[in-house]
Amino acid sequence: MHQAKTNLSKLIALAEAGEEVFIARGDKPAVKLVPVAEHVKQPRKPGALKHLRGAIPDDLFLRPMTEEELAAWEGVDMAKGEN
Repeated sequence: MHQAKTNLSKLIALAEAGEEVFIARGDKPAVKLVPVAEHVKQPRKPGALKHLRGAIPDDLFLRPMTEEELAAWEGVDMAKGEN
């Protein structure tokens, strides 16, 4: 751990270059350094759900809920009649 503190900027540079960098406590690995870019969400892509076009009725969100849907929304178990 002390050695990692002393060489932190070098270890970060190695991780950014694609190296696997592990920091250990004694003989046990404790953490792995990875570049942040690997874990950043990809931007949304327009048209990702275009395959659903026509499969969903236009008035789907305007229709009233059925009794079963309303009970599920409110957390009521229809079999027991309670929530």
